[in-house]
Amino acid sequence: MPYEWVEPQAQDAVDGDAPIAELHLWPYRSLPRRGFVWIMAMGFGFALVPMLALLGSSLLWGLLPFALGALGLLWFFIEKSYRDGEILEELRIWKDHMILSRHGPGKAFNEWQANPYWVTVELHKTSGPVPDYVTLKGGGREVEIGAFLSEEERPVLHEELSRRLMQLKSHQ
Repeated sequence: MPYEWVEPQAQDAVDGDAPIAELHLWPYRSLPRRGFVWIMAMGFGFALVPMLALLGSSLLWGLLPFALGALGLLWFFIEKSYRDGEILEELRIWKDHMILSRHGPGKAFNEWQANPYWVTVELHKTSGPVPDYVTLKGGGREVEIGAFLSEEERPVLHEELSRRLMQLKSHQ
């Protein structure tokens, strides 16, 4: 799953400022960098095959810009996908407050804070922008969490978050 519950850092535990729970979420990478190299090499190879038949012909110069343009667009859109996938959501929960921070592509940064005792985790089956949309509601706002997760992973995330918050509320 493209998220994990992280153990508090040893230094934070010594200082007494360690969160009780910490969750990191990120988009799934279906194409690693090594796969990107293979896709580009295959694209070049497939573009090269018809070019070999046209070697020495003036038709080569008519077809070459389109082949190079297709390879350039493939490169551009895969790189854009990698940049857009640089999202990291961090949910840190203490006894008296919780912080959800989202580090987006580039320097985009958003943060939300609330008291975990009053926060509810909601699963919107059909009313969200994606099926099984998970939100945290509290502090006068409702924020999304894990919208980039798959349809199967969002209900699991909802269940885990609900269980963690219920455990925290029962210990207070």
